[in-house]
Amino acid sequence: MNQLKDKTNFEVYLAETVALNFLHPNVQFFISKIPQKTDSTEQAIAIYETARDSFLYDPYHLDLRPEHLKASEVATKNRAWCVEKAVLACACFRAFGFPARLGFGIVVNHIGVEKLKHYLKRDEIVFHGYVEVFVNNAWSKCTPAFDPRICKLSKVPVLQWNTKDDSLFQPFVDTQKFMEYKYFYGEFADVPFKLMHQEMKAYYPHLFLNPIQEKGFSFHFSTEFL
Repeated sequence: MNQLKDKTNFEVYLAETVALNFLHPNVQFFISKIPQKTDSTEQAIAIYETARDSFLYDPYHLDLRPEHLKASEVATKNRAWCVEKAVLACACFRAFGFPARLGFGIVVNHIGVEKLKHYLKRDEIVFHGYVEVFVNNAWSKCTPAFDPRICKLSKVPVLQWNTKDDSLFQPFVDTQKFMEYKYFYGEFADVPFKLMHQEMKAYYPHLFLNPIQEKGFSFHFSTEFL
């Protein structure tokens, strides 16, 4: 791509992986629904918005197992949590030739999360996922987690992305505090499964001792990374 002008090793951010398996038929079918644009900025935005809007945000069914946390699995769903959406979006960006990497952080949501706090037993949402994309010779963060329906229910504006500025969760809605970023783990070429398991176990040990499998909440993990 002619936009790759710095010295970063972009090959690793363009590669297909087990999790970012953009050549899989499921992902290719999802990609076929993304509007095709001739302008790179417009194309990147179309990828972001399609990943954001195609799934109802659902943080109540978390699956950390590598065989399930992959783009080809997410593409078959109608609900997804932030890491799943980030994985699929990252895979799609790479399929279109945009170097992309996965970013993770710790956030606190101050609006309408009483049910989630009940299960997590913490205010912190650990390993919130976003994507960092190389567009027009610069890296830019985007957050495809909240779809328009969940934004309407939460009475917050839909998060836009112009590819020039980082698009992270809004800190305030009017004067009310909304999303608060507590920590950034950084960006990764692939899903850091071991770190994800370690951090979630440190914050939510009860989910690993007594996994919950209910209609309203479920949690799966892999013993391989503990």
